[in-house]
Formats: sequence, structure tokens, C-alpha cells
Amino acid sequence: MKIAIVHDWLVTNAGAEKVLKAVIEIYPAADIFSLVDFLDTEDRQDVLSGKTTNRSFIQKMPFSKKLFRNYLPLFPKAIESLDLSSYDLIISSSWAVAKGIKKTDKQLHICYCHTPIRYAWDLQEEYTANLKGLKKFLVKRSLEYIKKWDIKTSISVDFYIANSNFVANRIKKTYNRDSIVIYPPVDTSSFKFCSKKEEFYLSASRLVPYKKKKLIVEAFNKMPDKRLVVIGEGEEYKEIKKIAQANVSVLGYQEKSVMIDYMQKAKAFVYAAVEDFGIVPIEAMSCGTPVIALNEGGTKETVIDGKNGIHFENQTTEDIIKAVEKIENTVFDYSSIRESSLKYNNFKIQFQNFIQQKINTI
Repeated sequence: MKIAIVHDWLVTNAGAEKVLKAVIEIYPAADIFSLVDFLDTEDRQDVLSGKTTNRSFIQKMPFSKKLFRNYLPLFPKAIESLDLSSYDLIISSSWAVAKGIKKTDKQLHICYCHTPIRYAWDLQEEYTANLKGLKKFLVKRSLEYIKKWDIKTSISVDFYIANSNFVANRIKKTYNRDSIVIYPPVDTSSFKFCSKKEEFYLSASRLVPYKKKKLIVEAFNKMPDKRLVVIGEGEEYKEIKKIAQANVSVLGYQEKSVMIDYMQKAKAFVYAAVEDFGIVPIEAMSCGTPVIALNEGGTKETVIDGKNGIHFENQTTEDIIKAVEKIENTVFDYSSIRESSLKYNNFKIQFQNFIQQKINTI
């Protein structure tokens, strides 16, 4: 079969790109499509194995490398402009508009849905909170347009795969479509087990508002006797660096080897986002490190309270502080934490089996 893989956009090497990398490794002859592709050489080799991509017209728009998100109202037209008419199988890796690719009745379209587009649905208010006046009005109008387009194009997908039960429920609520759950791939072989923990906590991810890193730092500011290390870069970096007290080290971007070293030695990994799945907490568990996480979203499924981590109920400094106090008084079996992470490393087998099953029914 002639196969096309469609990814929303290629600008960072994050969780969705780990899924894309695995899908490309399953289908190395597939052609890759994306709204834009601005990956650097190292990430291109890691994610795409050096393959070239087919990009939309947004790639050539003014200042698109840094400001491509400003072309949000054009995303639906851009994804529909990609010509996939010659392909038998379309696999979309979608958290935004990739699933809206145009297809014919003779083509099979299977969508690996990371989430229905967050900033158009459940997080619209949060994403537009800092906008004012005409800009806020125009952005909201654009998001309403995208919501209508999102619903209309949801029926063109033949089968949905969700990355968690949390997302499967959102797919059902948003699109009224059923889906099968296949958890994303986690590189448990690189994140090796370590039973010797040190007296510091770790939090790592992109420093963007919904990840709630600022909230975690504020909680540890109130616990001067507890050390926190923050790894990651993003729009909140300067602000988080500014408010961090002496017991909080904000390191910015770090190489993977440095990240692994901190994960192995941390007393616990702290995560406060409502995550669709959450690969990074599983990576911490792979090191035998317990996770403090919100009892909502993907971490509600992956963190088992008292076994491989501790849950807290609300995104408040008070709840995070209570969770830290609780983990201080909990004895963990680090090897069991590592064991609980291993069920997330069989993505390729499950994904390929599902695709083949649907191909055989044609």
C-alpha cells in the first residue's frame, strides 16, 4: 500500500513527535506531510530519520518560522490543500488539524488522536485569557470557526486511536465517535533504573502556562527546606526564573543525558498539568522515581496512589505541599515503580496490529 503520514506541525521534538517517530519506524517507506517543518538537523534525524517532508503553503508565509501559530485561521485551508489523493492509507497524528486532511471514499484514514484541539474546545478560555480588545475578539471568532470545521471533518476519519482513556472520552464527547486506546511509546530502555535517590525534587517539561510549572515553583517557594530542580524552556522561563527562591534551581533546556541523571536521582518527580497522557512522568517511573501528579487526565490512569506515586486533587500550592508531605512519609518499592512503566513500551506492536486488522477488513 502507498502510505501517507500527516502530522500537525514539526517545530519541536516533544511527546507527539515520539509517536510520529515510532510510526515512521513501522512504515519507513511512508511519505510525511505537515503544515510546517522547522525541525533542526538533529531533531530531523531523530524524529524523521532524515526524511524530507511535504509542507503546506504556511511554510512560506512571512515570519512563519517563529510566528506560524498566528496563521491559525488558515490552518484548516492549509491542511486541506495537501494533496493525498494518490495514497491508499492515511495515518494522521493529530492534536489540532491533521485529522482534517481531505480523503476519498477509496482511502482508509486512521487517526492517532493526541486530543481534540485543546485551544478550540476545553482550554479556549485559558488560551485567550491574556488577550484584549480586538485581538481577543478575532481569535475567539477564529476558534469558533475551527470548532465548526473540526466537527465537520471528524466524520472523514474511518477509525480513531486515542492515547489514553481520558482522550477517548473527549473524542466521544466532542465528535461522538468511539476509539481504541493505545498508549504512546515510552523509551524505557534509555531511562534506566536507579535505586539511590537524593534529597531533591524534579519537574521537567515545556515552560508554558498549562503545564503549571509556575504553580509548582510557588509551592516549593513555601517549602524552603525542600529543594526543587526545574528543567525545560518556554515562554514562562524568565518569569519562573525570576520568582524562584534559593531552594529552587531553574536550569532551562538540558541534554537528554542530563535529564536522565536528574530523573534517576530525584526523590520524586512533580507534575501538575491536566495532561492527555503524559510521557515524561512515565520516563521518571522508568528510573524507579515516584511521581507526584494531579488526579486528572492521563496521570490519573498512569499514577497509582501509594504504589508508583502520589495524587493531589486540585491545581493549588496547598495541594502540592500536602502531596510532598505525604510522599515524604511513604515508603516506595523503586523496582516496582520501574516495573509499572514497562507496559508502555509495546506501542509499535499494538499500533501495527490495529492498522493491519483494519486493512484486512477492506
